[in-house]
Amino acid sequence: MKQVIHEPLSRPIKIWTDDIDDAALQQLRNIASMPFIDEHGVVAMPDVHVGIGATVGSVIATDHAIIPAAVGVDIGCGINAVRLSLTANDLPDNLVALRHQIERDIPLGPGGSHKHKNMPDFNAELVKGLKNITDKHPKLERNNAQRQIGTLGSGNHFIEVCLDETDAVWVMLHSGSRGIGNLIGRYFIEKAKRHMEHYHISLPDNDLAYLPDDTDDFTDYVNAVQWAQDYAFENRRVMMARTIAALRRHIKVPFQITQEAINCHHNYVEKENHFGRNLWITRKGAIRARKGDLGVIPGSMGQRSFVVRGKGNLDSYCSCAHGAGRKYSRTAARNHFSVADLIEQTEGVECRKDNAVLDELPSAYKDIDQVMEHQKDLVEVLHVLKQVVCVKGA
Repeated sequence: MKQVIHEPLSRPIKIWTDDIDDAALQQLRNIASMPFIDEHGVVAMPDVHVGIGATVGSVIATDHAIIPAAVGVDIGCGINAVRLSLTANDLPDNLVALRHQIERDIPLGPGGSHKHKNMPDFNAELVKGLKNITDKHPKLERNNAQRQIGTLGSGNHFIEVCLDETDAVWVMLHSGSRGIGNLIGRYFIEKAKRHMEHYHISLPDNDLAYLPDDTDDFTDYVNAVQWAQDYAFENRRVMMARTIAALRRHIKVPFQITQEAINCHHNYVEKENHFGRNLWITRKGAIRARKGDLGVIPGSMGQRSFVVRGKGNLDSYCSCAHGAGRKYSRTAARNHFSVADLIEQTEGVECRKDNAVLDELPSAYKDIDQVMEHQKDLVEVLHVLKQVVCVKGA
């Protein structure tokens, strides 16, 4: 831990970096001033940066309330990574065809809906759970949940083929609950804001509107969020199966999965016991890192990534960073850098190198090695991954 900030009438702020801007720090102060924050404080990870209401790269422990905007709208977003019984020598010399195969087989982009004839089976339990939610909240009926299962999305979501320090091949992908998660998030954020207005509750930031646990909306939100998190798990499972199938079309030697590192969320809320109390733990851009937990911390499309094991540090509510964290906003990245910079910084990686993914270039993100240095007391590194193929959903 780098520093702890104590202020009057506020919970402590525990920060695992010396690289934090004033806007992010103010957001942490706003959260720490909320009356239902746990006495052990708010946690800022090494990749912390400004978000909507709450910083991305933070852990927020609450008692008897949840802040929907802190959970965010990319509910259940996370990483799945598997190691294969392949080495670098088993990959094709030219990886272009392999990348294009993945791009054809996994629907990409903001909509990314499957065509009806190509849709995977939709888990029966997910269908039932969604119907229970929409029966009570009809405004959530207009969604693409069934059509978007097994789709990547856009922004910083990706599918990568990587090599570790022994030249073993890994597949890693990053996505969440897609459009339905966004719809659920926005719907309950607005409900929380209406709740604040009804009871004339003043907040340091309107996006910190919360739902108390003695309300029906709180119960409905928890049920909907859990459903969205289960959907995100299934979305990543389907995409991983399709990515492995795409690899089999271009890799002639037989292979199998030898290790699943983790299929974990890094935007979610869950009830956990810490310091002898049951608390709602919101990890907004953070992953769980209890002692022995396996996790994946990706860099950017030109940086290294890390498979880690948690150390169970109680000061962080057993959490660690979820990635490199943005250094430049998307607009700022486009103003500061060129496609030539993107090409230079992704040398050796088979990926798109055009204006559509410019705001995802490595320089838009913090140095992942520095992020890892700052959290040595949270995780130990098991494997270091370097991508050779990167598929973006831009």
